[in-house]
Amino acid sequence: MTATEWHVPEAELRRYGERTMAPPVLWSTEAHLAACAACQDRLAELDPQAVAAGWARLDAELDAPVPGLVERLLTRAGVADHTARLLAATPVLRLSWVTAVVSTLALAALVAHLAHPVVFLATAPLLPLAGVAMSFGPRADPTYEISVVAPMHTFRLLLLRSSAVLAVTTVLSAAATLALPEFGLVALGWFLPALALTLASLALTARLGPVLAAASVALGWIALVTSTLGTGSGGSAAFVPVGQFATAVAGALAAVALARARRAFETPRRLR
Repeated sequence: MTATEWHVPEAELRRYGERTMAPPVLWSTEAHLAACAACQDRLAELDPQAVAAGWARLDAELDAPVPGLVERLLTRAGVADHTARLLAATPVLRLSWVTAVVSTLALAALVAHLAHPVVFLATAPLLPLAGVAMSFGPRADPTYEISVVAPMHTFRLLLLRSSAVLAVTTVLSAAATLALPEFGLVALGWFLPALALTLASLALTARLGPVLAAASVALGWIALVTSTLGTGSGGSAAFVPVGQFATAVAGALAAVALARARRAFETPRRLR
């Protein structure tokens, strides 16, 4: 007897349509339905709504986006699906951005070898500023409209993506620091400024927007380093112990200002 000479009884078809059938009967029924047009028509006549719902679920599965490597890693680390998707869409997690950061750090480390470590120490803190500025706004972020309607506060999204920016740039800058062993602990002088500048940029974002805030902080940092050149073992007073302490204090104040400005991010106004 061939598979098409036997047909699924009506009671079992109803159970199948109601999704109450259990294996192994479920498996044999599905195998038969895949090859029997007559039983497919009978199932559609018995419960057309269930069939339509099944096709809708199939279409949704086929149209669902395939998670990328970053999103899968974040999900396995315990990050919620929607949060992982928003983080994975952050521009700074793309290969092009990472390549640009690596190239910039490599060039800065090379110039530091040939000239002075201040080149590297002044450049590394600027990278997270650029990353934060690129992570928001319709011009830089292709998922901007999705982020705007995401079921989370803008302030939380800002912190999530900024944390991703800091994590990436910190790891890459730390790796580049290994290429400057002759400078000792001075080569780590970029870390506190990078954190402080990022916090200052975020605190100003509610008022100035991400791009203008990052640009303003970056210009202030360049002016500070330039005006103090020739002082300290790092080439600038910003990298001596007193300067590092002042940077830490400035970062703490920026964190307080950011916390106080959080309500400004919870309005419908978009980040521009």
